[in-house]
Amino acid sequence: MSGDTAGQAAAGLRRDAIGLREVLFQSITAMAPAAAVAASIPAGAAFAGGSLPLSVLIALVACLFTASCVAELARELPAAGSVSTYVAQGLHPAVGFLVGWGYVFVEALVPPLLLLQLGFTTAGTLHQEWSSYPADLWWPWALAGAAIIAVSGYLGVRASARFGTALGIFEVVVLVVFAVWLIGKAGGDNTLSVFGTSHTAEGYEGLTGVFAGSVYTVLAFAGFEAAAPLAEETRNPRRTMHRAVLGAALGIGLFYVLTTYAMSVYYGPDRFGEFGASGAASWEGVARASFGLFWVLVFLAVVNSAVANANACANVSTRTAFALARIRVLPRFLAVLHPKYRSPVAGIAVQTVVAVGAALGLGLSYDPVTAFLLLATVIVTVVIGVYIVVNLACAGYFLRRRREALKPVRHLLLPLLGIAAFVPALLTAAGLPVFDFVSELTAPVSYAGSVVGVWMAAGVVVLVVLMRRHPGRIAETARVHLDDPSPTGLPQNGAVQR
Repeated sequence: MSGDTAGQAAAGLRRDAIGLREVLFQSITAMAPAAAVAASIPAGAAFAGGSLPLSVLIALVACLFTASCVAELARELPAAGSVSTYVAQGLHPAVGFLVGWGYVFVEALVPPLLLLQLGFTTAGTLHQEWSSYPADLWWPWALAGAAIIAVSGYLGVRASARFGTALGIFEVVVLVVFAVWLIGKAGGDNTLSVFGTSHTAEGYEGLTGVFAGSVYTVLAFAGFEAAAPLAEETRNPRRTMHRAVLGAALGIGLFYVLTTYAMSVYYGPDRFGEFGASGAASWEGVARASFGLFWVLVFLAVVNSAVANANACANVSTRTAFALARIRVLPRFLAVLHPKYRSPVAGIAVQTVVAVGAALGLGLSYDPVTAFLLLATVIVTVVIGVYIVVNLACAGYFLRRRREALKPVRHLLLPLLGIAAFVPALLTAAGLPVFDFVSELTAPVSYAGSVVGVWMAAGVVVLVVLMRRHPGRIAETARVHLDDPSPTGLPQNGAVQR
């Protein structure tokens, strides 16, 4: 590297640039609440039927187990490496490297996933309103979204986080207002019976349907940890990260319960098993049929959610890549920062190329919906695997390094419960028919397992090479740079600090 480039990398991310509000909405938008309500959570209705609100409530409790573990580690280890650093400290640096290797890969795939959704949602709606607009002309909208996200990231974390905050507030407010409206319109049909098992779908009676619905609903919570990679750019990160991760998981979980309850009682619990992501029996369909132009706000909230989610996960992928490049386990140029905005400009450029290339390449080779499902399967499989390992790391960290602060319920029982909650979700996301409600994946979506396997195998090869040639670099995955006494925050003498 040249002297100028090295100086840019050494200066570090912009400290104290954002506060609780911005990092809270970093996690909220990474969960894509409007898109989850409209498209993801309804998948559970085929099993839970009108009892889906109970499934969502169970999923919320289950996700809070893991969110608590992530929040505890984020408070102890505020680092851009986030989950990689947590696992390196709690289990072993080599495992931390592999977690970081997988996490940066799938987080880089989230923006193209959302660009595909932005494209086919916008094109499909425009075609429905004006038949002259081609339903398959989705890619200009994907390119427009990619440009917006790239500019937002380039201008630095403050601009990107505030942009995400504005988008997040809009989508949450629209859906909350609509949910309250639905509850009011339901009138005497409001009932707490949807929090029981009497409305499950045919063939999935009782707790079986509720459990199946909750497994699919758990997938809508992915992203609550997205605040953690912004720790080095956040004011009072130990306190702020803890509040942001838990606050996002709890707040959006309650938002999911409210919105699912509202639609269930309005549409009718006993026929809610037919509810889905599109058509008359969907959020947009109900809005179109019953509330006039309000459907436009619902549509805009979903599109907004796609952009906000892509923006948040671009922040995650570029900060995680920066953290790994800083210790030279990824190419060093990914640690280069803009001299004014302190944004990881090289990482943003790579992220943009990956997003555009994956969205257009897969979307045009297959179709945007199929490409979306393929990427979603890859992403969710790895992210849930990361959650399981982070739960283990929480227990390992407090047993090995912070025994004096160990709280058996918080640091041992909750991680075990978190693992138990996410194992069924992992099997379901991977399409492994362990449960009778899991459908085996078909091609090309079934290629997701091979994609994950090849990428992680490549990570093992890189790990072996680094362990033989530069073992100190792998050890540095455990470093918390905010705790480093050096002014640059860069590693000194290869030591690992808590």
